[in-house]
Amino acid sequence: MKELKQYVKQTNEWLAIFGDEPLTLTSAADCRKIADRIDCDLSPENLTCDGELSGRALESRYKMLARAQQQLRDVHLVLINA
Repeated sequence: MKELKQYVKQTNEWLAIFGDEPLTLTSAADCRKIADRIDCDLSPENLTCDGELSGRALESRYKMLARAQQQLRDVHLVLINA
């Protein structure tokens, strides 16, 4: 869950800048918001930072987001089965 925790930490740092409430992995509603953010970050424009990212850096970013997405699915399954 390393990638997911890091993703949530970074997201919460940005949310704090704008005075928004932090997201948690213990709330189904927050998990949905995190999933939406990951989906958005996986869009071609955001994934490549508008074409500024390529090669290994792009591959690394994609792998991190894909792992975070899978880890979030696992967390969500635990939440709905609890």
